[in-house]
Amino acid sequence: MEFFNRLVGGGNGLLWGSVLIYLLIGAGLYFTVMTRGIQFRYFGHMFKLLRHSRQGNGGISSFQALSTSLAARVGTGNLAGVAVAIYFGGPGAIFWMWITALVGMATSFVESTLAQAYKVDHGDQTFRGGPARYIERGLGLRWLAVAFSICLVIAFGLAFNSVQANSIAQAMQEAYAVPTWVMGLILVAVVAPIIFGGLKSIARVAELVVPLMALLYLLLALSVVLLNIDDLPAALSTIIRSAFGLEQAAGGAVGYAVAQAIMNGIKRGLFSNEAGMGSAPNAAATATTHPNHPAAQGFIQMLGVFLDTLVICTATAAIIIMAGPELLAGDEANGIQLTQMALSQHVGEWGGQFIAIAILLFAFTSVIANYSYGESNVEYLAGHRRAPLAILIYRLAVLCMVMIGSLASLGTIWSLADLSMGMMALINLVAILLLSPVAFALFKDYERQLKAGEEPSFDPGRFPRLADKVDPKAWPRR
Repeated sequence: MEFFNRLVGGGNGLLWGSVLIYLLIGAGLYFTVMTRGIQFRYFGHMFKLLRHSRQGNGGISSFQALSTSLAARVGTGNLAGVAVAIYFGGPGAIFWMWITALVGMATSFVESTLAQAYKVDHGDQTFRGGPARYIERGLGLRWLAVAFSICLVIAFGLAFNSVQANSIAQAMQEAYAVPTWVMGLILVAVVAPIIFGGLKSIARVAELVVPLMALLYLLLALSVVLLNIDDLPAALSTIIRSAFGLEQAAGGAVGYAVAQAIMNGIKRGLFSNEAGMGSAPNAAATATTHPNHPAAQGFIQMLGVFLDTLVICTATAAIIIMAGPELLAGDEANGIQLTQMALSQHVGEWGGQFIAIAILLFAFTSVIANYSYGESNVEYLAGHRRAPLAILIYRLAVLCMVMIGSLASLGTIWSLADLSMGMMALINLVAILLLSPVAFALFKDYERQLKAGEEPSFDPGRFPRLADKVDPKAWPRR
């Protein structure tokens, strides 16, 4: 076991310490340049698409797909991850989280557009797709698609769900003295009917819970900002100055401080918004888009990255930084406790309890969304005939991991999940870079129709590279 832990730790150090960070940022910059800053030029268009995003024609709507991906994105990382970034990287880490999100929006557009283009009809007015499908259909590399699916099932389907359950159980025990085994049973009882209801059931729950939990948290953060409005310019100045080492200039530690801000900001930003990881495309592929074009869901999912990092993570950062430098100087807490202490300092004792409730909602929705990603890939691995049995076994395994995670903190499983997620991100990034000409062509087609005053629609016949690779039931020729 010691050798295994060293092996996993070495793999994580290589992937997350160097390869993935540069590849994720590099790919995002490349996509930004090639689309001429799509996230900036079409910023307003993302919100405009939300007006008709609840039209699903009996299937899963664009809004439900967005809510499902946000359910996975918006988790404990938005509360604990931001605190860790600030603690180890200083307030300047938030600036680099913003930069990561802005670059990641272009990556999210590319991978979600590809997921839509290569999606397959599921026969129940819904679709399935994601990196496994576009790797096999677009690149013809089934072995690589299988490797991706296995990594995703291990990381998102099983391991991360145990970690999320552990976060819920620990927070409720700390705030309300609820025994962890009781919380585990409650979670299993609530999660079971939702996941046994399938992807439509998960989409409906996400559609209701995610906007509500995000709105409540943002209202609280906005209240904190308004109560401390005089400190806002100083807080923003602290973030910018710290990001470039200006705060540490007198101490001669500029290089080290900037490096820590950049590394912690980028790493936590990538963990939070998942752009390029290959997870969100699984939700993006399920949607019935409006307008009926793959790029439409690309824009919608691009909005998800913006909301996760530039809105919700910024809200957490405001709560922590406005609590004052004395809080950051202490050694008592560097994770979720730091967020709880900061909020309690602003609003009183109930602030810590509110964070516990927020963790409950954020982590609970992450559990069901992570499950949905895994189900899509289990179905892909098992094939149509064996899928029902494979999905049943997978559902029972997820419920077991939720219960186990509630009772014990599983460090080895967490490390293995990081390694699996790193591998799936590496596979996905290589795939979307190779398939990016398809995504760029789809974007140009969408943009051309939009500029001509037409409602964009997708005709596979206009794309020789796609004509024989898309599912004709999902995208019939016109």
